[in-house]
Amino acid sequence: MGCPLLLLLALLTAVTKAKVFSRCELARLLQEEGLDGYGGYSLANWLCMAFYKSTFNTAAQSIKVDGSADYGIFQISSQQWCTDDRSPSDNRCRMACRDLLSSNITDDIICAKRIVRNPQGMDAW
Repeated sequence: MGCPLLLLLALLTAVTKAKVFSRCELARLLQEEGLDGYGGYSLANWLCMAFYKSTFNTAAQSIKVDGSADYGIFQISSQQWCTDDRSPSDNRCRMACRDLLSSNITDDIICAKRIVRNPQGMDAW
């Protein structure tokens, strides 16, 4: 009985740390963090991508057929950019994927900037 209770508590804790941003709130934060024009992409590009990938939900997760997963408001891939327990990773952002699920998206933004510096740019998503 203790194990299901611990699982429930862990899930509730994860939910309380997550956040669903409003469009304006996220736009303001991304502007403050210097994403407008970063890598040649407008603020509108960043907002559109975040909405399409996660509907502005920092707790968004999706598991892919190959066993890897995408995490957070930008749906950053565990295959290349962060590390989790599901699949091997290049971990190019040098971070745990679970860190992308909190309401503080500073680390998500840092990793997203790293991703768009690559030749693929936003096509990496």
